[in-house]
Amino acid sequence: MSEQQTAQGQRRVVVVGAGMAGVQTAVALREQGFTGPVTLIGAEPHQPYDRPPLSKAILLGKAEGSAFEVDFEALDIELRLGCEVTGVRAGAHELDTEAGPVPYDVLVIASGAEPITLPGAEGVQGVHLLRTLDDAERLRPVLAEQHDMVVVGAGWIGAEFATAAREAGCTVVVVEAAERPLAGALPAEVAAPMADWYAEYGVELLTHARVADIEPGAVILADGRQLPAGAVVVGIGARPATAWLAGSGIALGPDGAITADAYLRTSLPDVYAVGDCASFPSGRYGRRLLVHHWDNALQGPRTVAANVVGGTPGALPPEVYDPVPYFWSEQFGRFVQYAGHHEAADTTVWRGDPADAAWSVLWLREGALVALLAVGRARDLAQGRKLILAGARLDQDRAADPLVPLKAAVLA
Repeated sequence: MSEQQTAQGQRRVVVVGAGMAGVQTAVALREQGFTGPVTLIGAEPHQPYDRPPLSKAILLGKAEGSAFEVDFEALDIELRLGCEVTGVRAGAHELDTEAGPVPYDVLVIASGAEPITLPGAEGVQGVHLLRTLDDAERLRPVLAEQHDMVVVGAGWIGAEFATAAREAGCTVVVVEAAERPLAGALPAEVAAPMADWYAEYGVELLTHARVADIEPGAVILADGRQLPAGAVVVGIGARPATAWLAGSGIALGPDGAITADAYLRTSLPDVYAVGDCASFPSGRYGRRLLVHHWDNALQGPRTVAANVVGGTPGALPPEVYDPVPYFWSEQFGRFVQYAGHHEAADTTVWRGDPADAAWSVLWLREGALVALLAVGRARDLAQGRKLILAGARLDQDRAADPLVPLKAAVLA
C-alpha cells in the first residue's frame, strides 16, 4: 500500500482533464462502485462542459453554456478547476501542478487534444481557434457583426463553423491546402461530392490554396490572391495535449499520443490514458487507432473505470477496449455520421446517389462490413454499427439497394 492511500486503505484516483473523457471517468468510477477519493483536475476555470455545442448553439447565441449535468458534490468527486498540471513524477506517485504537488495511487490522463495553429498567425489580431468555451464566446460577437469570414481548413470543424457563420449572415470563404474537403479523413471519391455542399450553402471553397500571410482585414494566399477577412478561423486539425508529459517516462507515439495498451494502461504502472490524448491497439482493425471524437471520450472511461475498480487481487480479468469508432457532424443542412474504420477495407459499396439529399457508403473487408458513412440515413448508421460489431458479411447487391434495410442484406 502506498503512502498516498488513506487510513481506510482506499486508493486515491486523480483524473487530469475535465472534458468529456475526464468527467465520464470520474462518474463511471462511482457508478461501478469505487468508494475511494476521486479528484478531477481541469485547466479551465469553467464548470466542466460538453464541446459539440460550441460550434453550433453556443456560437450562434442559442445557448449560454453546455455544462455537464453532473452533481459532483453528491458523487463526492473533488473538482480542482483552473489548475494547470505541469508534470508527472511516477516514482513519487505525484503530479506537479501550479498549485503544488498532488499525490495519486491511480492516475487517469484525459488531457484531450489541442488545436494546431497556423504558422505565423499566433497572437495576430482577428485570428481565432474554436476549441474552448472562451473561444466560442470570443467568436460569437464576431458572427453577430456579420464580418467577412475566412476559414482555414475544410475538415469537420471548418465545415461546421462555416455552416454556423452562414446561418449568422456572414460571407464565408474556406481555404483548403488539399485538393478536396476532408482529404485526411475520407477517400477522394467519397469526399468529392461534399465539395458541392459549400456552394449550395453560399460558401466559397478554395482548394489547392495555402495561406502565405495574414494582414489586418485580409488573408494573403501563396498565389498572391487577397481575401477580405474581418476575422479568420483556423481549423486545421488537433494533436494530443501531451507536451506536459515530457520526462515522465510515459511512452508516446510519433503522433504525440500516449500509447495505451488494450486495457488503456500506459507504460507506467497505475497510470491510464483515455480520450483524444491516447491511441489504443484495435484487435478488430489490426492497427493502433487515435480517435479524436466525442463517442471515444464517452466509451473509453467505462473501460478505464472497470479496470481501476478491478485492479485488486482476485478481481475479474481486465476489460479490453476495442470499440467501433463513431462520430457525427452537422454541416450545410446535412447530418453526417460515420462508424468503423475504412482504411483496412477492400471493397466500397454505394447506397444511393451522392447527388441526392440522403445516401450512404459501405466499406467491406472480405465481405464483412467494417465501416460506413451515412448522410441523412440514420437507420443505415444504426443498423450498420451493430453489423460491424457482429462482423456480419453482406450480400453486396442487396447492400447497394437503398430500399433494402442493411440488416436484410446480411448473408446467412
